[in-house]
Amino acid sequence: MPVIQVEKLTKAFRTYKKKPGFRGALAGLFHREYEQTLAAKDVSFTVEEGEFVGFLGPNGAGKTTTLKMLAGLLYPTSGEARVLGYVPWERQDGYRRQFALLLGQKNQLWWDLPARESLELNAKIYGIAADSFERTVGELTELLDVKDKLNVMVRELSLGERMKMELIASLLHQPKVLFLDEPTIGLDVVSQKKVRQFLRHHNATRKTTILLTSHYMADIQELCPRVIIIDHGTIFFDGRLHEVLDRFADFKLVTIQCESGESGSAENLKKYGEVVEQTPASIKLKVKRDRVIPVCKALLDELLVSDIDIQEVPIEDVIRQIFARQ
Repeated sequence: MPVIQVEKLTKAFRTYKKKPGFRGALAGLFHREYEQTLAAKDVSFTVEEGEFVGFLGPNGAGKTTTLKMLAGLLYPTSGEARVLGYVPWERQDGYRRQFALLLGQKNQLWWDLPARESLELNAKIYGIAADSFERTVGELTELLDVKDKLNVMVRELSLGERMKMELIASLLHQPKVLFLDEPTIGLDVVSQKKVRQFLRHHNATRKTTILLTSHYMADIQELCPRVIIIDHGTIFFDGRLHEVLDRFADFKLVTIQCESGESGSAENLKKYGEVVEQTPASIKLKVKRDRVIPVCKALLDELLVSDIDIQEVPIEDVIRQIFARQ
């Protein structure tokens, strides 16, 4: 049985449409116009135990709204969902003790207390035994390299240190399901890498089911074999990450290094594909997938080639084009 089951989940918000200027504000006192916005529309998917799934989409696509419904923070307009056999918005204690939601732009730690005291408060709420608490905190702080920061006021921690502590707070009760909304937002590359390594290790050892949203494609590529892409509240792709390239990227990048230092004229090279970048000694072309081999043969015949490199288009470029197309 899937850990997460979502069937035609829909969430509509009614928003007040104010007319401009003083007259508009005055008119709004007597007669208000509202418009309905669908943040999620007929969203359906399942996630098995231990899966690490990327949830992708542009701003306002409905990702966070969906996560909040699965966490029981929002009540859906229609549709059904079950997580670990529970209906999330019924907010039963049995469910709340088995999942965690980490919002990258929201704080759950007390700003003016040392991180350790906030963690101890969470331990009391979840009824975690003292020895289990010490063991778990010791393990997590060591893995995230923040053991020496436990007694530092949260407001004095760096953004990266604070996010690591937030992650520890979310995992303190060892949830079976973890919802992560932009967990690496604003972090430097070193902190991002550390958090990614930790999440990969935690997923592999604990078999925690994780649903992750992120605008950093490195997060998705390194962590999520499967992705769900959502836009305007509707899912239009659900599958393996490599299938995104197969379905939506119909070209590859071909880079040629030339011995003579002469890479040919850009005008002449256009017949092979789109010229992305050119120097006197190299040329990078965007070539249709079905033409890569004949184009490489033609370039080898036409130019004195010292090296040739064929690469997939970066996944973030593919996703960007998908959203633009939508």
